[in-house]
Amino acid sequence: MITQTSIEGLKQVIDIVDVISSYVDLKKVGSNFNACCPFHDEKTPSFVVNRSKGLYHCYGCGVGGDAIKFVMEYEKLGFIEAVEKIADMSNFSLEYEKNTLGKKNDSKLLEEITKFYQKQLVFQPHYKDYLLQRGVSGSSIEKFELGFCGASFEIIKFIENNQLDMKELIELGVLGQDNTRIYARFSERIIFPIHSPNGKVVGFGGRTLKEGLAKYINSPQSKQFNKSKLLYGYHLAKEHIYKYNQIIIAEGYLDVIMLHQAGFNTAVATLGTALTHEHLPLLNKGNPKIILSYDGDKAGINAAFKASAMLAKASKAGGVVIFDGGLDPADMVMGKKTDTLESLFISPMPFIEFVFRQIALKYNLSNPLEKEIALKESADFLHTLTPLLQEEYCGFIAEILKIPLNLIAPKYQGSKKNYPKNIVYTPTSNISDKLESLIIKYILEDRSLLDKAVEYIDESVFQYRAKEFDAICRGDFEDPALIGIALDEGLLLCDGGFEAELLTLILRHKQNQLEKIIHHHSFSFEEKSFKIRKIKDEIIRLKKGELIAI
Repeated sequence: MITQTSIEGLKQVIDIVDVISSYVDLKKVGSNFNACCPFHDEKTPSFVVNRSKGLYHCYGCGVGGDAIKFVMEYEKLGFIEAVEKIADMSNFSLEYEKNTLGKKNDSKLLEEITKFYQKQLVFQPHYKDYLLQRGVSGSSIEKFELGFCGASFEIIKFIENNQLDMKELIELGVLGQDNTRIYARFSERIIFPIHSPNGKVVGFGGRTLKEGLAKYINSPQSKQFNKSKLLYGYHLAKEHIYKYNQIIIAEGYLDVIMLHQAGFNTAVATLGTALTHEHLPLLNKGNPKIILSYDGDKAGINAAFKASAMLAKASKAGGVVIFDGGLDPADMVMGKKTDTLESLFISPMPFIEFVFRQIALKYNLSNPLEKEIALKESADFLHTLTPLLQEEYCGFIAEILKIPLNLIAPKYQGSKKNYPKNIVYTPTSNISDKLESLIIKYILEDRSLLDKAVEYIDESVFQYRAKEFDAICRGDFEDPALIGIALDEGLLLCDGGFEAELLTLILRHKQNQLEKIIHHHSFSFEEKSFKIRKIKDEIIRLKKGELIAI
């Protein structure tokens, strides 16, 4: 078992925003971060994360908790597995109690394999010469930990001699297995280790020089490796990304290596996949300007078109750089065209402009029918943008399609969904509900106030928050409803405000009691008169500011 001290130490260093933003695209709104809830289907964000409190809550479906609870729910993991997952993400070393086995350390296992691959490259002059001919320097080979995987028997022998976990390496995709044999998945390939954002090896890319085989392959999806969320070279680029507020996204491993070699240290690459929404949490870190640096072939332009449409809808700054003549970034560096690269990266074509220009190029605009299709496609994309951007780009569309401006109109009047969503959450539905929620929030902020509260009230005074008050009395501070109240920015606390709110709550309770007695028909006249006088006396004392128990 993991020691409790170690778990508490991890909790102290966890940044809940960093943890959740690796799964969900968070946007800062006030002191909180908001998103559409990953646990239920919604179009308007009601999922809130608060960094200082280390808590999340969804006002739509009611889920909530800390970073560990989130990973448990999102990844469908047990508590220990979630703690180990976050420790890996945070580069935190957990301590285990004596006489218990720690978890299998997948990263260390993959690092051992990486070192083996690196050593093998030294004895492969043909493959090493290929890298040198592509312009990759010896220092870059070392920096990116490039290696080589030879025949299957060589790596299997290394695994057996070093008593590494064969079954685990099959699960991690280093080895493959069919009905009759175990084999090296990356046999006869140059190896490009792929790292998590915090620098741990999570998988590999392999490049063959043999004809008739897929040129590049990656590790298969595993508990460590998700190619739709990772970016090659990000662990080396991230500090430069934060420093220069820029990220260059290329298509290939060699593009990244050569760009870094030329001093463009913010370069990363997707792992043989298109840029997707799953990459956005990583791209949002530091909110950098995003530059798509793609090949000038048909595949590169199509990839840039799709990525630009996605990034434009997400209101991302940046643009596209496409290289002419079938060149790629690695070719540009090899050809000593770094000055040209620098000027291109300084002024890329904005994402929205690139999308509209590519739509125009798809059609024969001298044909009225094709021009009409181009206009419809342009309008459909235009209407995904914010109202301001729609207004700004109407003239641009008219110009490139050579049509009258009055044929293009923004589409947002009367449609709230197209306006920017700066959501202010007010989950309390009325004044009485807000009063009760304020009492709860005061106690959550200062637990000593609970002792004062129970001197005067119990859960019967609550019309809306009785269950929440009961949860506080039981010490169940992880109750999702309590977390929702704790994160509700509409509930404003002030110094010394608790007693005033408590007095108001008791006064409301007494007024309700009085109303019930007045309309109660089973009391005798004397009994009703006595109760009315007693409660009216209590109400007078409360109005004078005297706290009384219910």
